[in-house]
Amino acid sequence: MVRADSGEAALEALREIKLRGEQVAVLLADYRMPQMNGIQFLEAAMDLFPRARRVLLTAYADTDAAIDAINIVDLDHYLLKPWNPPEEKLYPVVDAMLDAWLAAPDATTSDTRVVGHRWSAPSFAVRDFLARNLVPYRWLVADEPEGGRLLTAAGLTTEDVPLVVTPDGTSLVKPTEAQLAAHVGLTTTPTEEFYDLVVVGAGPAGLGAAVYGASEGLRTILVEQHATGGQAGQSSRIENYLGFPDGVSGAQLTDRARRQALKFDAEILTTREVVGLEAGGSTRLLHFGDGSMIAAHTVVLATGVSYRLLDAPGLAELTGRGVYYGSAAIEAPNCKGEEIYIVGGANSAGQAAVYFSRYARRVHMLIRGADLRRSMSQYLIDQIAAIGNIEVHPHTSVIGGEGGEHLERLHLCDPRSGTPRTVDASWMFIFIGAEPRTEWLDKSIVRDERGFVVTGTGLVVDGRRPSGWTLPRDPYHLETSMPGVFAAGDVRADSVKRVASAVGEGAMAVSLIHRYLESQ
Repeated sequence: MVRADSGEAALEALREIKLRGEQVAVLLADYRMPQMNGIQFLEAAMDLFPRARRVLLTAYADTDAAIDAINIVDLDHYLLKPWNPPEEKLYPVVDAMLDAWLAAPDATTSDTRVVGHRWSAPSFAVRDFLARNLVPYRWLVADEPEGGRLLTAAGLTTEDVPLVVTPDGTSLVKPTEAQLAAHVGLTTTPTEEFYDLVVVGAGPAGLGAAVYGASEGLRTILVEQHATGGQAGQSSRIENYLGFPDGVSGAQLTDRARRQALKFDAEILTTREVVGLEAGGSTRLLHFGDGSMIAAHTVVLATGVSYRLLDAPGLAELTGRGVYYGSAAIEAPNCKGEEIYIVGGANSAGQAAVYFSRYARRVHMLIRGADLRRSMSQYLIDQIAAIGNIEVHPHTSVIGGEGGEHLERLHLCDPRSGTPRTVDASWMFIFIGAEPRTEWLDKSIVRDERGFVVTGTGLVVDGRRPSGWTLPRDPYHLETSMPGVFAAGDVRADSVKRVASAVGEGAMAVSLIHRYLESQ
């Protein structure tokens, strides 16, 4: 039971209860209160808890107020003061109200809640961050009743979105990823200043390195800028990964790997951007974007790759509002009965097409080549051919897009003839190319012309080791041009772009790290 000495104090208590995701069963209000009367209080309280039972306490002279309350706030009951004896006049009424509410209570929630607009890039970014970090949340549209009630409880308007309300009732208005991480249980600060192994990037290669490093007794920390899993974590279904004959989603695989790393006491930091790497004698120093740094004996670079941006007029401003990079699986239910467009012909695009075909009326795959055979696994080609609502459009490029609040039209063309055409479209998911996330390495590590990290024998040219190499041996297989720094997974030049090989390289890097440490 919560009591208040004024209507405003009671409303403030109700706002806190609403933000914490708790329930209110019965509202009892005296008609005569400071600052506002009981009817005004109940009318405001209904905006927060519309299903709570409402009881007005009135004096005999205020019976007209009770009639007004029945018409204005759909009053469930009114009580005339005094109500002695309460066993006869008060308690039975409260019991009846409780019984009526228990028959259809409000829903409670222990999840994080996100309030935003349907076609809003910032709202999508918040939802995507939470989903990719496996944080349960409820999505509420600002213009719908429950979303509006949360905004009211937080003292905000529909202009103040996205709003994130954590399970403890904390309100975050237009939060950054770092603010989100700090309030939803993700770790953002290292516990130590020095480690045996720092893994940069939490895709399959990074998670593999963290699991093997920590399980073998190395003080290990895994640093991720956005979300664990990388591109593989966004995959709706991986069916050729060893040990999962029925397939496994990227999120499931990521969750298992993350829990496994934590089991072996690896630390996992999120929303931390590594902006520099340097050697300090036998120590490797990593600098964060906020000016702090950590040191380690060894480093594994596993930053993976990102999808290349589709450079066409009108698309940049529609990103997050109908134009998405990667699978954006959180949007799949919203595509029910719609026509969607997928750009790309590799495995990630094929997995997305199969997944979205369960929701969309038709999935259009746009590819530049003549068919899928050059870039996609045969099992996926066979699946796509067997699904009736997936249509592959060969020799098709996207040359532009347009729309108001969201994507509305795509401009396509055949690159052979240059013949353009326009289609109505609200959804486009892009899976093209692969760009390594290595700009931050600058000149500290040798990279190839496309930015991929060169390792092992690739660093030895005409029998000459890389400039600055100080050891009397050639670099190990996954070792970079800085001794003690290794690369694994998609970020490495000439690597096999598959989940299994990335995990294997992460494990192999740890084996080579032991050799490196033993020789120091």
